[in-house]
Amino acid sequence: MNARNYQKELEKLLLKAEWAKMEGCEAPRLFLHSCCAPCSSYVLKYLRRHFEITVFYYNPNISEQEEYRKRMEEQKRLIEIYNKEESGREGGYPISVVEGDYEPEVFFAAAKDYRDCPEGGERCFLCYELRLKKTAECAAAGGFDYFCTTLSVSPLKNAAKLNEIGERLSDETGVRWLPSDFKKKEGYKQSVALSKAYGLYRQNYCGCVYSKR
Repeated sequence: MNARNYQKELEKLLLKAEWAKMEGCEAPRLFLHSCCAPCSSYVLKYLRRHFEITVFYYNPNISEQEEYRKRMEEQKRLIEIYNKEESGREGGYPISVVEGDYEPEVFFAAAKDYRDCPEGGERCFLCYELRLKKTAECAAAGGFDYFCTTLSVSPLKNAAKLNEIGERLSDETGVRWLPSDFKKKEGYKQSVALSKAYGLYRQNYCGCVYSKR
């Protein structure tokens, strides 16, 4: 069985959104989970032409509060920069941001039996689900059309697993999941370039104590 091409699926959806916009329809609303400003840099540039985006910063996996705050402030700073840029040049919609609760105890409780798992394994999948579940629930409560995450822009994140979880949560909540593998089409490379251009703080670990080790 051939692996699904989530980038191709996304491109088909974006083409439909463009046709709808040309016919005078309002842009669909996207509730986008973000792990950090660098990862969101490319994703926001890419999607803001097609969606009214609300960024949801919810990352209980970040163990240190100082690190959490630093990443949150960088996320807000990037969105401020993007919203000040000429929207006509980018053809994009204004971007909003919502900060979720900082609750590392939720992550530790969920991950306690997976402390010795290797990076990229079951502990990480559990972390994906933890963040995406909260995103899907908030998207449903807010009446959003779609939900998604920036996580797949990283070459270290499993896009197939992220999409599998997202589609299951979509069935549970009734909010459409936006299929994606943002590392495609040099998405990760572009995120690195954008981070450098905007002077963004780039961390060298995902945030949890196990990754930091």
